[in-house]
Amino acid sequence: MKTQMFVMCSLLVIVAIALSACGGGAAQAPAANQSKGDPTKGKTVFTSTCSACHGPDAKGLPGLGKDMTTSTFVKGMTDDQFIDFLKKGRSASDPANTTKVDMPSKGGNPALTDQDLYNVISFIRTVSK
Repeated sequence: MKTQMFVMCSLLVIVAIALSACGGGAAQAPAANQSKGDPTKGKTVFTSTCSACHGPDAKGLPGLGKDMTTSTFVKGMTDDQFIDFLKKGRSASDPANTTKVDMPSKGGNPALTDQDLYNVISFIRTVSK
Protein backbone atom coordinates (compact mmCIF):
# COMPACT_ATOMS: atom_id res chain seq x y z
CA MET A 1 0.00 0.00 0.00
CA LYS A 2 2.80 2.41 0.92
CA THR A 3 4.62 1.50 -2.29
CA GLN A 4 1.52 2.24 -4.39
CA MET A 5 1.08 5.61 -2.68
CA PHE A 6 4.73 6.45 -3.28
CA VAL A 7 4.44 5.52 -6.97
CA MET A 8 1.22 7.55 -7.38
CA CYS A 9 2.70 10.61 -5.68
CA SER A 10 5.88 10.30 -7.77
CA LEU A 11 3.83 10.12 -10.97
CA LEU A 12 1.81 13.16 -9.96
CA VAL A 13 4.99 15.13 -9.28
CA ILE A 14 6.45 14.11 -12.65
CA VAL A 15 3.24 15.08 -14.47
CA ALA A 16 3.11 18.43 -12.64
CA ILE A 17 6.72 19.19 -13.57
CA ALA A 18 6.11 18.24 -17.19
CA LEU A 19 2.99 20.42 -17.40
CA SER A 20 4.71 23.40 -15.83
CA ALA A 21 7.54 23.11 -18.35
CA CYS A 22 5.05 23.39 -21.20
CA GLY A 23 3.54 26.68 -20.02
CA GLY A 24 6.49 29.06 -20.19
CA GLY A 25 9.11 29.82 -22.74
CA ALA A 26 9.46 32.15 -25.67
CA ALA A 27 6.59 34.19 -27.01
CA GLN A 28 4.65 32.53 -29.77
CA ALA A 29 3.86 34.06 -33.13
CA PRO A 30 0.36 35.51 -33.45
CA ALA A 31 -2.31 33.18 -34.76
CA ALA A 32 -3.38 33.67 -38.36
CA ASN A 33 -6.37 35.78 -37.32
CA GLN A 34 -4.49 37.70 -34.62
CA SER A 35 -2.82 41.01 -35.44
CA LYS A 36 0.88 41.65 -34.97
CA GLY A 37 0.16 45.27 -34.05
CA ASP A 38 -1.35 47.47 -31.38
CA PRO A 39 -4.41 49.38 -32.67
CA THR A 40 -4.04 52.15 -30.07
CA LYS A 41 -0.49 52.91 -31.18
CA GLY A 42 -1.60 52.44 -34.77
CA LYS A 43 -4.26 55.12 -34.43
CA THR A 44 -1.60 57.59 -33.28
CA VAL A 45 0.61 56.82 -36.28
CA PHE A 46 -2.39 56.81 -38.64
CA THR A 47 -3.48 60.22 -37.35
CA SER A 48 -0.03 61.76 -37.81
CA THR A 49 0.86 60.13 -41.14
CA CYS A 50 -2.12 58.70 -43.02
CA SER A 51 -5.05 60.94 -42.09
CA ALA A 52 -3.92 63.75 -44.43
CA CYS A 53 -5.24 61.64 -47.33
CA HIS A 54 -7.38 58.97 -45.71
CA GLY A 55 -9.10 61.24 -43.17
CA PRO A 56 -9.02 61.04 -39.37
CA ASP A 57 -11.65 58.29 -39.41
CA ALA A 58 -10.02 56.32 -42.29
CA LYS A 59 -13.06 57.00 -44.48
CA GLY A 60 -10.97 58.72 -47.14
CA LEU A 61 -10.92 62.22 -48.54
CA PRO A 62 -12.37 63.06 -51.97
CA GLY A 63 -9.71 63.03 -54.67
CA LEU A 64 -7.01 61.83 -52.26
CA GLY A 65 -7.04 58.62 -50.21
CA LYS A 66 -9.56 55.82 -50.44
CA ASP A 67 -12.02 54.84 -47.71
CA MET A 68 -10.21 52.15 -45.77
CA THR A 69 -13.19 51.19 -43.64
CA THR A 70 -15.03 49.57 -46.55
CA SER A 71 -12.14 48.69 -48.87
CA THR A 72 -12.27 45.19 -50.33
CA PHE A 73 -8.62 45.72 -51.31
CA VAL A 74 -7.67 46.15 -47.64
CA LYS A 75 -9.86 43.28 -46.48
CA GLY A 76 -8.41 40.97 -49.14
CA MET A 77 -4.84 41.24 -47.85
CA THR A 78 -3.11 39.49 -45.00
CA ASP A 79 -1.19 41.74 -42.61
CA ASP A 80 2.06 40.70 -44.29
CA GLN A 81 0.71 41.53 -47.75
CA PHE A 82 -0.62 44.84 -46.43
CA ILE A 83 2.75 45.80 -44.91
CA ASP A 84 4.45 45.02 -48.23
CA PHE A 85 1.99 47.32 -49.97
CA LEU A 86 2.54 50.11 -47.44
CA LYS A 87 6.31 49.80 -47.80
CA LYS A 88 6.11 50.13 -51.60
CA GLY A 89 3.19 52.52 -52.00
CA ARG A 90 1.45 52.98 -55.33
CA SER A 91 2.28 55.50 -58.02
CA ALA A 92 -0.38 57.59 -59.69
CA SER A 93 0.49 55.92 -63.00
CA ASP A 94 -0.35 52.44 -61.68
CA PRO A 95 -3.50 51.24 -63.48
CA ALA A 96 -4.84 49.93 -60.14
CA ASN A 97 -4.61 53.44 -58.64
CA THR A 98 -8.17 54.74 -59.08
CA THR A 99 -7.51 58.11 -57.44
CA LYS A 100 -4.52 58.87 -59.73
CA VAL A 101 -2.77 60.37 -56.68
CA ASP A 102 0.56 58.94 -55.51
CA MET A 103 0.41 56.74 -52.43
CA PRO A 104 3.98 57.26 -51.15
CA SER A 105 5.80 54.40 -49.49
CA LYS A 106 5.16 54.38 -45.76
CA GLY A 107 2.70 57.22 -46.30
CA GLY A 108 5.62 59.52 -46.98
CA ASN A 109 7.18 58.91 -43.57
CA PRO A 110 10.41 56.90 -44.10
CA ALA A 111 11.01 56.79 -40.33
CA LEU A 112 8.14 54.33 -39.81
CA THR A 113 9.30 50.90 -38.68
CA ASP A 114 7.68 47.60 -39.58
CA GLN A 115 6.13 47.57 -36.10
CA ASP A 116 4.67 51.05 -36.71
CA LEU A 117 3.13 49.73 -39.93
CA TYR A 118 1.73 46.63 -38.21
CA ASN A 119 0.22 48.95 -35.60
CA VAL A 120 -1.42 51.02 -38.36
CA ILE A 121 -2.73 47.87 -39.99
CA SER A 122 -4.17 46.73 -36.66
CA PHE A 123 -5.92 50.11 -36.26
CA ILE A 124 -7.33 49.90 -39.79
CA ARG A 125 -8.62 46.38 -39.09
CA THR A 126 -10.51 47.72 -36.05
CA VAL A 127 -12.35 50.39 -38.08
CA SER A 128 -12.95 48.19 -41.12
CA LYS A 129 -16.57 47.20 -41.62
